[in-house]
Amino acid sequence: MSEFATVYQIAMADVTNNDSVKMAEGERSAEELKEKANKYFKDKDYDNAIKYYTEALELNPDNAIYYSNRSLAYLRTECYGYALADATRALEIDKNYIKGYYRRATSNMALGKFKAALKDYETVVRVRPNDKDAKMKYQECNKIVKQKAFERAIASDEHKKSVVDSLDIENMMIEDDYTGPKLEDGKVTVKFMKDMMHWFKEQKKLHRKCAYQILVQVKEVLAKLPSLVEIVLKETDKITICGDTHGQFYDLLNIFQLNGLPSPSNPYLFNGDFVDRGSFSVEVILTLFGFKLLYPDCFHLLRGNHETDNMNQMYGFEGEVKAKYTAQMFQLFSEVFQWLPLAQCINGKVLVMHGGLFSEDGVTLDDIRKIERNRQPPDSGPMCDLLWSDPQPQNGRSISKRGVSCQFGPDVTERFLDQNKLQYIVRSHEVKGEGYEVTHSGKCITVFSAPNYCDQMGNKGAYIHLRGSDLKPEFHQFTAVPHPNVKPMAYANSLMQMGMM
Repeated sequence: MSEFATVYQIAMADVTNNDSVKMAEGERSAEELKEKANKYFKDKDYDNAIKYYTEALELNPDNAIYYSNRSLAYLRTECYGYALADATRALEIDKNYIKGYYRRATSNMALGKFKAALKDYETVVRVRPNDKDAKMKYQECNKIVKQKAFERAIASDEHKKSVVDSLDIENMMIEDDYTGPKLEDGKVTVKFMKDMMHWFKEQKKLHRKCAYQILVQVKEVLAKLPSLVEIVLKETDKITICGDTHGQFYDLLNIFQLNGLPSPSNPYLFNGDFVDRGSFSVEVILTLFGFKLLYPDCFHLLRGNHETDNMNQMYGFEGEVKAKYTAQMFQLFSEVFQWLPLAQCINGKVLVMHGGLFSEDGVTLDDIRKIERNRQPPDSGPMCDLLWSDPQPQNGRSISKRGVSCQFGPDVTERFLDQNKLQYIVRSHEVKGEGYEVTHSGKCITVFSAPNYCDQMGNKGAYIHLRGSDLKPEFHQFTAVPHPNVKPMAYANSLMQMGMM
């Protein structure tokens, strides 16, 4: 062998050794990053956990465990679309990685894709026939799939009767031993509202007759409203805008304590997601509906993505209503939610909606006015976007981190506002550490009013004051108050409790 060939071989061996050393170092530091991420995850700091899992993946992009771990962190932050993508990637890398199937099933469940979830649970059960947890999840998911098929089979869309038609509220008896609040001549009064809130605070249940009266009456009020409600604030007027409350009744009482009870001189707008997750959703929604009946023109409610059947089935509201009342009452809640307006315009300048802007340009206020809202939201289109979309810092649009609708950039916001002669939008839908966030050069404001969300996020809550004189938002922050020892998600679907909390 020539001297050159020998030198070449030695050089190549050095390169190979160097590459191996570098790879080993890369894997080692990727492991260190993963451990760091795991610590953050344990401390419920999911944003930092995601950051370090991502850095680990940059060093070692073929590790199924890193993807699976990041998938769970995304689930905890409700980024179901990203969670699904990571779980899928983990399985592409290693199709025998069982945790990947679990994660993907949970992501699909969270998105209401029950058949896809069932397929993954089937795989887990096949591989681990003695795994009790897997078997239970499979059975639970199978039950939902069958229930959905049954509901579709019996739904005759055109002639579906309202629950109201089958109620005989007049003849419902209020038992002598019930000492709680009652409507006066069938009407909500200020005294009734104060008594009801106090009754709820004591963890007592409103009589079903009163609950039905509120629901039937509020359905009538909401059904008369347009999909886009338009209000005018006079120079001296002020309105308070609140974001998600998510069944956190004691924090809702705190808002009223800090900011005053609703009244004609103290109007409110609650921007969707009143129910689910928090385990006092019935108390929250009956309080909000009661105020809507008391002050129909100055107490405003918009629909959120959680005022929908799929979400209520997964995240606790359906289970809570059935536990505290009946399945029939949940059906009536479902009907009422379908009549909640989708957006509100203040002085023709500020547009408020739960989610955000649209998957395509050119949508006008008139298009929002024309939305037929009395239904479960479709998977795409303007109604879906109003309930589900989120802002992003970069221009353009991208696939939603949630797996529904889209994310929209500052340029999208700018064009929409210009076309509709608006100043800015206010939306909710996302937990923010400070309770609010101002993005897109001040033109997209997020407000979130459930502090220490799910008893674990440590965030502040906030509400906004808007005055007719200048429409300049004033932010007010508050922290969580104690509540009785009932955990969030106590009534949620057991799959959600096991997979996510």
